[in-house]
Amino acid sequence: SQRSWRGTSPAALRAAQLAPGPLAAQLAMYLGWVRARRLGATLVALAFVGPSFLMVLVLSVLYVRFGGLPWMQGLFYGIAAAVIAIIARSVLKLVRMTLGRDRLLWVLFTASALVTAWTESEIIWVFFACGLVPMVLRRPHQRPATSALAFLPAAPGLGIGLGGPASAGLLWKLLAYFAGAGLFVFGSGLAIVPFLYGGVVQRFHWLTERQFIDAVAVSMITPGPVVITVAFIGYLVAGLPGATLAAIGVFLPVYLVVVLVAPHFHRVATNRQVKAFVDGVTAAATGAIAGAAVILGRRSLLDLPTVLIALVTLTLLLVPKKIPEPVLIVAAGLVGLVLQGRS
Repeated sequence: SQRSWRGTSPAALRAAQLAPGPLAAQLAMYLGWVRARRLGATLVALAFVGPSFLMVLVLSVLYVRFGGLPWMQGLFYGIAAAVIAIIARSVLKLVRMTLGRDRLLWVLFTASALVTAWTESEIIWVFFACGLVPMVLRRPHQRPATSALAFLPAAPGLGIGLGGPASAGLLWKLLAYFAGAGLFVFGSGLAIVPFLYGGVVQRFHWLTERQFIDAVAVSMITPGPVVITVAFIGYLVAGLPGATLAAIGVFLPVYLVVVLVAPHFHRVATNRQVKAFVDGVTAAATGAIAGAAVILGRRSLLDLPTVLIALVTLTLLLVPKKIPEPVLIVAAGLVGLVLQGRS
């Protein structure tokens, strides 16, 4: 509103949410497209992803070099517990924003959460089914619930990950996998966590469970979108090339949709069936995040101290004058360092 850019009405911004990817990235790239079409979207994408990518890259280098040392393990011991609290708080916030008192959406949310927690992975057909149910059951005259989410189909050793130099085949596999993952991020970047866990840990065995939890923690430490955790994962797997291709892959779907489909956003956003589908996918995505909290909680809350760190962090996040998340994460890391140092 301050710059009075044409096409940035609330309706247009809601329409931008029809792209896959984290909500902030969707809106930022759409605003860039409104201002300067493809060039604007491209420059905004680089500005949006670049700083957090560089920060994650630095942390990745430090993790590879010092990750096996006791002090680094102590830091992530506390940070991982705080991350569970942050995810839980995010679920509560998303539930208030997207479900309301809609009983059907609550059923879809519960089903998605249970499936995710039970299978420890994000099953794509569950999202499609949750989108189709309200689209079929809701009649045209009914007003669908408002949704915030949407879905449309050079230092020495810097370039080397934990497994050594990567082959071209592995790099292409990383790019393809994370591009696919980017298609199933709905609104909150946390929705990608169960999808990544199923692929990175269970399917391809690129990371151990402990390394994956640390990757999620790194995304919480750095400013920017949560999905930038893929850069950390890519670096551990294939060094600098892996980090770069993972970051490109996960943001590529939202960029392409904004650039190619932006002229038609208004027409699609006003379609009631599309809105009903979006509401169902929104509920499924929120449920998947809740399931991810259960999955990661089983592996992060290992003892009484980590449970207490998580509970205290969650309490501080829920108070009216909440402490910023980065401060809580740093504090949790220091507590973990002290506790591990005494053990």
